[in-house]
Amino acid sequence: MSKKTNQEKGEPLLGGSRRDFLKQSSLLSAMALTPGPVIKAAEEQWDEKIADVFEKVQVNLEVNGVMHSVKVEPRVTLLDLLREELNLTGSKKGCDRGQCGACTVHVNGVRINSCLSLAVTNTGKKITTIEGLATNDQLHPMQEAFIKHDGFQCGYCTSGQIMSAVALVKEGRTQSREQISEFMSGNICRCGAYSNIVKAIQEVKNSQL
Repeated sequence: MSKKTNQEKGEPLLGGSRRDFLKQSSLLSAMALTPGPVIKAAEEQWDEKIADVFEKVQVNLEVNGVMHSVKVEPRVTLLDLLREELNLTGSKKGCDRGQCGACTVHVNGVRINSCLSLAVTNTGKKITTIEGLATNDQLHPMQEAFIKHDGFQCGYCTSGQIMSAVALVKEGRTQSREQISEFMSGNICRCGAYSNIVKAIQEVKNSQL
């Protein structure tokens, strides 16, 4: 006597018993009727479980003359550590791809785009942000020059512009307007205050001769 097929038994063509099919249908229906906030809460709990997979690493670094010891995930950038962990929000997150220069800081005296540098690779190093340029209530000469020459409009890129400008003077790459423009090209000002920025840099450069 031949065995009946699943179709002859009234079972789903895709395999499995009718009971399994009904269970799956009931589950899908329940999910469709579940309130959005409940599903969102479940997703957030799942995200937390995923985050737990990334083991945090101890990072010790000196920022603006102060030692800090924080634990961060290996994927955290220096920019996010400064902004999210140390609450130093002067360094801005612009493009987050190293193309606008808004996140420029100094690492051991060298300017870098902090959005492209992992926090863990900077352990043991000295970091200077825009918050660390002034001495007590005395602004850095470059900050004063930017104010004097109106080297900013909206101000979003200003911290990165100033950090790059300070480094540029130290690098000795301020011999002409053309050289300044070339080596400041990594810092974008969407307001177009480039001419005033160059004037500010030239003033500081000339005052140090």
